[in-house]
Amino acid sequence: MQQRDGLREIADDVLSEEFQKELGLESISAAQLSRKHNHVESSLLEQIFAELVARILKQASTTRHRKDFKIIDSTTIRLCLQKYKWAVFRKTKAGIKIHLRLVFVGEHDVVPEKAVMTPARKNDITQMDTLIDEEGATYVFDRGYVDYAVFDRYCDTGIFFVSRLKKNAVIRPIHAFKLPSESKVLSDEMVYVGTPQKRMENVLRLIHTTDSEGNLLAIVTNRFDLEADEIGEMHRKRWAIETFFKWMKQHIRIKSFYGTSERAVMKHPTLF
Repeated sequence: MQQRDGLREIADDVLSEEFQKELGLESISAAQLSRKHNHVESSLLEQIFAELVARILKQASTTRHRKDFKIIDSTTIRLCLQKYKWAVFRKTKAGIKIHLRLVFVGEHDVVPEKAVMTPARKNDITQMDTLIDEEGATYVFDRGYVDYAVFDRYCDTGIFFVSRLKKNAVIRPIHAFKLPSESKVLSDEMVYVGTPQKRMENVLRLIHTTDSEGNLLAIVTNRFDLEADEIGEMHRKRWAIETFFKWMKQHIRIKSFYGTSERAVMKHPTLF
């Protein structure tokens, strides 16, 4: 909270005799903090994080702006290769990846509901089961998460999703839905997705619309109960997570972790 860059600076902050007496320690040094840091259970930190999020969501549930969908995405944090050799993901660079689930708690306000950290080389798809786990909820993500087998499982288990479709996807239209004259959507169809050899068993809804800059978007979803424009707007709201990542990197200024080992970083991700 005080933007300290290392354990030694934190140790300097707690030199107060009264504070040391309260903790039951005769002295507090960077070495002591380092040893304690290695024994901090990540489950405790996760519990604190979950409880804080639950409080925020409980308060936000009384507002009329609460959205009924969750946004999934990831971002890469670059690290010094000399310090984090276990996190290599390019020849001269190291990094970790933060996989995040974001929810709206107001018309424009968002909060991270769940976060997972992995080495940067981990594919986004590997974290889908961790972040997408609630039946009845709708998850919005980009085409990096497209997996036909997983989509079929979501359809069968009652998990809803809204995603961009890859440009080379094979589509077979089944039925075209009628659009209102004032709709921003260009087309709304029921389709089969995939080739005859590798095709989804369930039908999806394919919507063509444009983003805020006028670029064409192909969006697939298994929600047939909403208006096409609602689906388009839901996906446009996905940009909130890009804005959140930008804010996180600019204002939190993640430069280094208090520990450099893989265990220290991956087990205690909140201690940066």
